[in-house]
Amino acid sequence: MNISITDYAVGATVATELVNTSPTVRAAEALPCPGALAAFLAEHGVPLVPESDDLHQVHLLRREVRVIMEAETEEHVVAGANVLAKRAGLAPVLRRGSGGRWQWYVPTAPGAPLAGELAALIGVGLLGAVRALGHERFRACAAPGCRGVFVDTSRAGRRSYCMPDLCGNRVNVASHRARQRTESWVS
Repeated sequence: MNISITDYAVGATVATELVNTSPTVRAAEALPCPGALAAFLAEHGVPLVPESDDLHQVHLLRREVRVIMEAETEEHVVAGANVLAKRAGLAPVLRRGSGGRWQWYVPTAPGAPLAGELAALIGVGLLGAVRALGHERFRACAAPGCRGVFVDTSRAGRRSYCMPDLCGNRVNVASHRARQRTESWVS
């Protein structure tokens, strides 16, 4: 796999989504079997095909990534992400991209395990996010009771929820219902 250095949002998004598949965040394990892992990878455009023993290694990686994303300082995020990037990543290379322009890539070692390649993708993404956006973009979900974390790669940098469609929707529905109750009391 060739990991684009300039498209760090891919790795940061995979990191966010992977961490939030945990039963710590959701009511149940979102990656219970190799088929679910295959679907997760395909959904995020990661060209890896899991084997039966990869699932456990990805679950362990998920814990490691969460610790890095929750780190209190940029230095800790960078140190942890460097470890991930080195797991299967090789020295950066300059190659022509699909548009014909020169592009920096981090290739992964031939025969590297899936969890190692995924670690390298996430490590490069987290490093790029720290460099381009800063540590303040690594956040905990603002939804009450949610334990999710995320890297806000949005242009405006105002994202509040680990899963906007789920957590953001829950908060909006709760706020709407609270307003309705208040209005009915006043009436």
